[in-house]
Amino acid sequence: MHGGSAIINDYTKGPLFGNLLRFSIPFMISNALQVIYSVVDMIVVGQYVGHDGLVGVSVSSQIITMLSLACTGLSSGGQIYISQLLGSGRRERLNTVLGSFFALKILLGVVIALMVIVTAAPCLELLNTPPESLEYAKTYMRVNSLGLFFTFGYGMFAAAMRGLGDSRHPLAFIVLSSVTNLVLDIWFVKYLGMGVFGAALATVIAQCAKFVVSWAYLYTRRRDFGFDFRWNSWRIDGKVALGILKLGIPFAIRYGMIHFSMLFVHARVNALGVEYAAAFGVGLRCDSTVANISAGILTGASGIIGQNYGARKYNRIRATVRYAWLISAAMYALYTLLLLWFPRQMFGCFVSEARVLDLAPVFVSAILWQFPALVLTRGTTAFVHGIGNVWLAFIFAMLDAFLLRILLSWLFGGVIFSGTPERELFGYILGYGLASYGMALPGLFYYLFCPWQKRKLVTD
Repeated sequence: MHGGSAIINDYTKGPLFGNLLRFSIPFMISNALQVIYSVVDMIVVGQYVGHDGLVGVSVSSQIITMLSLACTGLSSGGQIYISQLLGSGRRERLNTVLGSFFALKILLGVVIALMVIVTAAPCLELLNTPPESLEYAKTYMRVNSLGLFFTFGYGMFAAAMRGLGDSRHPLAFIVLSSVTNLVLDIWFVKYLGMGVFGAALATVIAQCAKFVVSWAYLYTRRRDFGFDFRWNSWRIDGKVALGILKLGIPFAIRYGMIHFSMLFVHARVNALGVEYAAAFGVGLRCDSTVANISAGILTGASGIIGQNYGARKYNRIRATVRYAWLISAAMYALYTLLLLWFPRQMFGCFVSEARVLDLAPVFVSAILWQFPALVLTRGTTAFVHGIGNVWLAFIFAMLDAFLLRILLSWLFGGVIFSGTPERELFGYILGYGLASYGMALPGLFYYLFCPWQKRKLVTD
């Protein structure tokens, strides 16, 4: 497969570190560009509408992101299924597997988009969205719901390509979409004066562009891709769908729960006032940028681990985990230095209000405690995903989201550091960050001490 096709690559042989970097770097860049969608929206709206509009974009984009991540969970299930299928040498089943996967994703995209349109207002009110920002948030959320179908549609193509070992073409499609979003954002908001509506519309058009281009590319390469795109192939095979759902549903719930817990923290911070909500939203956006970039290592490593688990090459799996830790540690060390040296400058890219900038050091001093845990999870989570142990990942997410993230945020923000809004903001962020150890430490224990080699393949 390797070298015989531009789409399918075999990572069960050859040098691991170089292959991991080559496979993961496009994911890292793609994830960074994905974050740029909301970052650009927040920067443009913050500069030309004000921090009221910025908070509206920040709060509503958290809901959109939660739903997108839940759908990403199903994509992760499909990616692992495809990776193990290739690793075990059963390429002849690709057409059936891809057809079932695509049909499931399209159905889910339609349902989620309709749900967002109906529930936008009550969801934003539950999050204590400041009154000054509520209408902005409703507009941004409802317009963006129209783009969810294209987001989910592109996600199914990208996940399939990742499972087949191709990370370069998804990157190219993301670059096209991000440039489109940036140009339209500035044009709609700055020059046409369309405000938050213009920022949301730019995002929808950009999402549509990458979906259409990826469809066209895969259709022209359908022989190499392994899916013929015939109408009768777009159907759900019961056994394949069951396998993908058994992998994907726990991932979807996991991603959704973790982000739901983030919404809980967001709601508590929103109640402190619009300046605190703006500082928290900007800080999370900076943090999510590096988190998503480093998650590219997780995505790349899980694909390589999936193929090698299908081939039962355990030493290559262990080496992949170690390399994922090493690369993630280097990235977070650099990010830590940037936060410590330039906190106000980084926040100043989004807003110019002095009160919000004064809160930047508060966010930084609390969030730094999270970074060692995130380094650990990049390797261990890639490992758990790659071998297909989705229920263990689900349990870790329950521990992270409900037992720790909500509890610790409430404990530190509402009890230990209660008194002034600044202290409470520090406490909420600290509890939010420390919860990550609830996933990092159990994952490390499972990797080091449990007999994971005895698990059977999800494609069996």
